[in-house]
Amino acid sequence: MGKGAQGLIVFLVFFLLMLESCNEKKPVPKPYCYLRTDFPPHTYAKFKAKNPMFNYEMELSDLFSMRQNLGDSRYGFQEFDLGPLNGTMLVYLKEFNSKDSLSTLINTANDLVDEHKIKADRIDFDQIIAPEKKVYGTVFTLRGNVATNYQFYLTDSTSRFIRGEILLNCRPNYDSLRPTLDYLNVDLNRMLRSFRWVN
Repeated sequence: MGKGAQGLIVFLVFFLLMLESCNEKKPVPKPYCYLRTDFPPHTYAKFKAKNPMFNYEMELSDLFSMRQNLGDSRYGFQEFDLGPLNGTMLVYLKEFNSKDSLSTLINTANDLVDEHKIKADRIDFDQIIAPEKKVYGTVFTLRGNVATNYQFYLTDSTSRFIRGEILLNCRPNYDSLRPTLDYLNVDLNRMLRSFRWVN
């Protein structure tokens, strides 16, 4: 086979390869992704809060720990570290003495949730009604790039009121925080559903 024939064969092979590559689909760029977050299985222990105002108990995630417990005869404050979830749960305690005071406290808690309406894509709520334990309240789930994705309040409807919020130590990016928020939702739900007052 002469040099001219070899050159023609190389050219034909190259030409056929080019034609074949034109039939392939164009590559599609992949979206940005986030690192997978692995959390341990959910485990809980009974937590008994002792505060100068009033006491309560609940099942608290083993990942959480109390940082501060402050209070006087009218007002209390507790701060919980959320461990590897990289956040804080702030809990405010208040004693009240009339139905008017209770409605004011509930309205204030609702107003604090409403402050996030501008950034929130959606705000869902779930009521807690446990008359056998005298525990009534609401849990708010704020979806979107908001400063706090969970807020809640609990009351016995006669003299005790607790309001709480979850703050994560990062820039709000709902899509990247979804695994953390989903994990946290399980622990928060367990905590609030097991809540009871201690006399």
